[in-house]
Amino acid sequence: MESRALTISEGLKEKSFSSVRSFLVRNMVTIMFLVLSAAGYKLSGMTPFLFLMDIVARISRNAFLVLALIIPVMAGMGLNFSIVLGAMAAQAIVIFVTHWGVSGLPGILLSMVLVTPLAVILGYLTGNLFNRTKGQEMIAGLILGYFAQGVYELIFLQLVGGIIPMKNPAIIMSSGVGVRTTIDLTNGLKYGLDWPGSYWGNDLLLRPTLPWTIIGMACALAVGILAYQLRAEQRKRLSAPKLVLAGAALAAACWWSARQVQMGSQINWIRVPLLTWMVIAAACVGLHYFSRTKLGQDMRSVGQDRHVAAVAGIDVDRVRRIAIILSMVMAAWGHIIFLQNIGTFSTYGSHEQVGLYSAAALLIGGATVAKATIGQALLGTVLFHTLFIVAPAAGRQLFGDAQIGEYFRVFVAYGIIGVTLAMHAWKQILQRRSLS
Repeated sequence: MESRALTISEGLKEKSFSSVRSFLVRNMVTIMFLVLSAAGYKLSGMTPFLFLMDIVARISRNAFLVLALIIPVMAGMGLNFSIVLGAMAAQAIVIFVTHWGVSGLPGILLSMVLVTPLAVILGYLTGNLFNRTKGQEMIAGLILGYFAQGVYELIFLQLVGGIIPMKNPAIIMSSGVGVRTTIDLTNGLKYGLDWPGSYWGNDLLLRPTLPWTIIGMACALAVGILAYQLRAEQRKRLSAPKLVLAGAALAAACWWSARQVQMGSQINWIRVPLLTWMVIAAACVGLHYFSRTKLGQDMRSVGQDRHVAAVAGIDVDRVRRIAIILSMVMAAWGHIIFLQNIGTFSTYGSHEQVGLYSAAALLIGGATVAKATIGQALLGTVLFHTLFIVAPAAGRQLFGDAQIGEYFRVFVAYGIIGVTLAMHAWKQILQRRSLS
């Protein structure tokens, strides 16, 4: 009896150790970036106020773009680098809306309405291309972005102001042909979504109450923990470590927020663009429920095995095309959110790194080219941009040159994508060997 109990105990310990090791291996990229971000913040010497002010702004402007990559991954198409086309479409519409003089929240809504059919057309054409290059979608998306860049520059350097009439000295070059290299949105779309209170004559949707926002998020987390526990109980499967970690995070968030409210810290006056965050939350909820629809399940089936899905009666090409269309529309909307938050953009350069940085953020959150979740997208956005914030300051503190930090974060952005793609190819080789 005693020996049997010892055997069971050893088996449980071995299983626990194996699960911990599996967790560490599966999330080693995310853990590494957590350590790098914490070390970079410590070395940077930044105050919590400056850091939180910057990270709130970066999450607001970038999260929607990262979410745009999830659907193609679900459909088995890897990282959709062609979202650069959606960003180009968004910039084109923003230029015309700025020329027409429509500003604020109405201008943002008009831009989103006008860019949607353009993004659908681009997504349809891109989806057709990807259906002809199955298995090579990522490299096809990269090359397509370079091709579209040439077409974009032809239109806005030669046709606008010439063949396409536009007489606006704030937008058109002094020669009368071609769009200026920089477009200023200060008196137009800038903060149109982030600060709609300026349009409605109040500040209702943008309160300087970051701690209370965090308390609200903590309450949402508590509801999520409860729902997860109830669902786990129904399945007779409780995940105690996750519940403990989530509960600890909830308690820490509430304690920190309460202290900030009591102390009247300057952190309380960080402006949180609540309407933008509501839009991001709506996108998360929409993606969650979309994955449960028949179309979402079809996409999962296609992502797991195209041949099996085709035998089951699923129109694989149609499903893949829809996935790219949805991703392109989300990317166009996300880039409009990005531009209105920045307030100014380079006409011929602001879109170039959209695909790269969004893909890097998604991968840093723990996603792969075969599987990505909403939580991984949001976590990756926070970690990636945390490193963007602290790297220059840490480089200046360590080496006396902030440019060192810039080099490091560019290296990280490209390196994480390269390593992930190499690991994906390695896993595919191992799978083929095991099957043979």
